[in-house]
Amino acid sequence: MTPQAPAELPTPLARTRLYEQVAEQITAWIRQNGLAAGDRLPPERELAARLGVSRATLSQALVALEVVGVVVVRHGDGTVLTGKLSESRIVEAIRAHADRMPEIIDIRDALETKIAALAAQRRTEDDLAAIDASLDAMEAAIEHGERGVDADEQFHAAVTAAAHSELLSQTMREIASLIRESRIESLSQPGRPRNSLTGHRAIAAAIRKRDPEAAAAAMHAHVEMVSDVALLRENER
Repeated sequence: MTPQAPAELPTPLARTRLYEQVAEQITAWIRQNGLAAGDRLPPERELAARLGVSRATLSQALVALEVVGVVVVRHGDGTVLTGKLSESRIVEAIRAHADRMPEIIDIRDALETKIAALAAQRRTEDDLAAIDASLDAMEAAIEHGERGVDADEQFHAAVTAAAHSELLSQTMREIASLIRESRIESLSQPGRPRNSLTGHRAIAAAIRKRDPEAAAAAMHAHVEMVSDVALLRENER
């Protein structure tokens, strides 16, 4: 009698992380209470106490929900619903974001490093003024206790404009929403806004000096630094 081939073992179940469970609990609570766009979630301290989790875990869950478009965190206004809550499992959306993060980082490094080098070669005085304005905007945002997501976006847009390449600008616009996902995740890390601003200043200085190699190196170092995010560290475990 011919021996049967051993049956394949079942695929291991994906481990649901605590912050993912918390994100699911929050979205379930939103649905149960019929909350809509513009409504606010309870303050973080209160919400963490209700859920029985640490503020750090709650914060990670809220960042994940912001990344997938369910909420937006506004300084001085709390966590506000966007009205984009879908019926699909929120954990699937969070993991889809995590799965594409490495590719977003790769394309940012490839494109923005080249863009920085071109900006150093082609920048005008008006370009430098726009870059400086974005640095001032991010400094002001950080001083007010904000993460500086919009100002960060403004800086990278100003550097892209300084490269004077319509095709590169168009490509960056097409992936802007994906980059914003990684930007929100990155700038939510403790101390990251200030470190990101320091990276911006190094890039700006190299562009001002018309040093393409230094600009490319500074941008590469910056993308590497901002790519160190909790969500990817969790996925590596």
